[in-house]
Amino acid sequence: MGLPALEFSDCYLDSPQFRERLKSHELELEKTNKFIKELIKDGKALIQALKNLSTVKRKFAESLNEFKFQCIGDAETDDEICIAKSLQEFAGVLQNLEDERTRMIENASDVLILPLERFRKEQIGAAKEAKKKYDKETEKYCTVLEKHLSLSAKKKEAHLHEADNQVDHVRQHFYEVSLENVFKVQEVQERKMFEFVEPLLAFLQGLFTYYHHGYELAKDFNHFKTDLTISIQNTRNRFESTRSEVECLMKKMKENPHEHKSISPHTMEGYLFVQEKRSFVSTWVKYYCIYHREPKRMTMLLFDQKSGGKNGEEESFTLKSCTRRKTDSIEKRFCFDIEGVDRPGVITMQALSEEDRRLWMEAMDGREPVYTLTRDSQNEAMAQLDIIGFNVIKKFIYAVETRGIDEQGLYRIVGVSSRVQKLLSLAMDPKTCADVELESTEWEIKTITSAIKYYLRMLPGPLMTYQYQRSFIKAAKLDNPEARVEEIHGIVHRLPEKNRQMLGLLMKHLAKVASHHQQNLMTVANLGVVFGPTLLRPQEETVAAIMDIKFQNIVVEILIENHERIFKDMPVSGGGQGNSLLNLPRRRSADSKAPSCSERPLTLFHTPIFTEKERAVEKRNSVVVNSSADLPSVNCNSTHNWTRLNNLSTADGDHDGPLPRQSWPNSLPAALSLLFTVGHETGVERVEFNEAVSGGHVSQNPMVRSSVSTSCHTSTSPTSPRSPSWPMFSAPSSPQLASSTCSESSPISPPLRKARALYACKAEHGSELSFIAGTIFENVHPSREPGWLEGTLDGKTGLIPENYVEFV
Repeated sequence: MGLPALEFSDCYLDSPQFRERLKSHELELEKTNKFIKELIKDGKALIQALKNLSTVKRKFAESLNEFKFQCIGDAETDDEICIAKSLQEFAGVLQNLEDERTRMIENASDVLILPLERFRKEQIGAAKEAKKKYDKETEKYCTVLEKHLSLSAKKKEAHLHEADNQVDHVRQHFYEVSLENVFKVQEVQERKMFEFVEPLLAFLQGLFTYYHHGYELAKDFNHFKTDLTISIQNTRNRFESTRSEVECLMKKMKENPHEHKSISPHTMEGYLFVQEKRSFVSTWVKYYCIYHREPKRMTMLLFDQKSGGKNGEEESFTLKSCTRRKTDSIEKRFCFDIEGVDRPGVITMQALSEEDRRLWMEAMDGREPVYTLTRDSQNEAMAQLDIIGFNVIKKFIYAVETRGIDEQGLYRIVGVSSRVQKLLSLAMDPKTCADVELESTEWEIKTITSAIKYYLRMLPGPLMTYQYQRSFIKAAKLDNPEARVEEIHGIVHRLPEKNRQMLGLLMKHLAKVASHHQQNLMTVANLGVVFGPTLLRPQEETVAAIMDIKFQNIVVEILIENHERIFKDMPVSGGGQGNSLLNLPRRRSADSKAPSCSERPLTLFHTPIFTEKERAVEKRNSVVVNSSADLPSVNCNSTHNWTRLNNLSTADGDHDGPLPRQSWPNSLPAALSLLFTVGHETGVERVEFNEAVSGGHVSQNPMVRSSVSTSCHTSTSPTSPRSPSWPMFSAPSSPQLASSTCSESSPISPPLRKARALYACKAEHGSELSFIAGTIFENVHPSREPGWLEGTLDGKTGLIPENYVEFV
């Protein structure tokens, strides 16, 4: 029920009901006054709390802005850069939000506190003053009226008339004050409906403006938030793979600590206890010592791990001699004495063990220590980049793309190891490969994908080669994304032909897999995590190499995303002019430095150095065999590509020494059946074998390559109807010219050209040539060594690194 209205006419009656109604209005004003007073107090507390909150949040933002991530390694991935930048982004958002909060707090006092205080003082205070005046006039009027009514009627008429006039005057003034009081009370009651609520509305509007500003900041931040979420997920995936690798390395170190101990051929370092004699007593003090073999420089640093700090300055001197201490000459074990050229006296040192002392002794007396690289023969690579390997991988890829490209976790979920090895052994065996039906449910998709990865791991070296592994990693660390693509593009075209073809085949397939990521959940980043360590595994397993796995993943991501550009187009900055024979452009650095040792190709086969006279003998003894007369029918499934022929036995198999020249015709068909490759592009079958002629005998070490073309109507087996039709791969080799009528056979030799040396090179093997920049080579042609050419210089023929020269 609302308050009753106050009529002005009731002021003249001044009835008890009027007084009761007026009192209810006055009580409501008093209640409103108290409420506003409490509200002002709470508002001030709220503003102070907001100020404190803003101060704390600004301090929080400053802490975020000051912190800097330190990543392991010499470079960061784009995802790590995004994550490292995120704290500064968070700080910027918080500071921006607090700036808006500060503006709201500054306005809150003007829009909320001051209007409420003004309303309470000016309006409610005026109503209180009117009430006081009304009560005072009421008391005065009542007193005058009572005194006037007590006058005797016997008074003089003039005196009575004057008294009546005085009462009328007081009554009139009382009525005026009563009217003004009623007017003011009702005015304040009406004013509070807007003057009290309007400041609250203005304050809420400030809050809404603040929150809307936060909403706008959130919208602007949304793009970065999306990128950051992806970067966090990618980094988490890489962490999982890196963590498993590091944990595996740690377990290996625990099981065989001596095998994985890092021993440098240039330095020896570790803790040694040094005997120090002080006032008739000798003490043993712990030093960390580093010995550099080349300058024979020993550095000693007083250090104790228990204190965790550096206890003294470094002491360095040149080693003069090192002598092992006999057991009976000192009470301590594992001791030896050293003398310095620039340090007086003999220093007695104690190693940590007998083995540790042996290593220090070998390092300091100049004898070369023996380092053995153990290799498990069971882990020797069974897979090769030959025609069988290409056909098997193509068959596996076809099965994955037709049967299970939408299967979730493709390539991430591994198959059963025994099933994977069984599938790969059956597919790689020429006798059983035709019977492998990949359409059958016998072979799960995870088994097939695991077989592809297992094949790539079982190659003699990683598909992207140890030679260029560091080059790919350095390219991934470049700041400019486009520069990364260009650099990787160039390195890919320096890979051996077979490696590049297999890599292109795989990347094209992985791009198809990534295009179905909505179904299989395998994005480009996820595929990079799976294939990076396989395609770019390092030659030495160290923690630093494991930390580079994230950059291996980035290289694979770039190859997948840009596979058409990288594998179809030649790099713009390619080197070697006119080298169409191998399509292997060589990049020349801007500072004209020679390629590093890590980019120098490794020699796989022994290639002798021929003089011009020996070269002439070699050409005269080249053998051409007519396959229609000597070769049996062949099948592509029985190919043994690039087999090395070490011994050619006679027909009866009882000859152990070098094969006589007259026995060649009878032994060649059997030998050639092990060495032929099928050239589908030319429609002929090509047989390659090697032999060296020395004194009319065939040497056991194959040296000379001859090419024999077989008849074009050699029988071949049709594709099995149970297996899908997929194109066969022709193993790359030296270019050959096919005759228009393939019934005739002719010896084929690669074109000979001249080349100029771009950099100086010192031979590291008897089969290599040493030369300086600008040297011209004659008779340059491809070698059977991957990454090498063969040419003649000053009458000698030997190997030349292909990325050291350009054709002229």
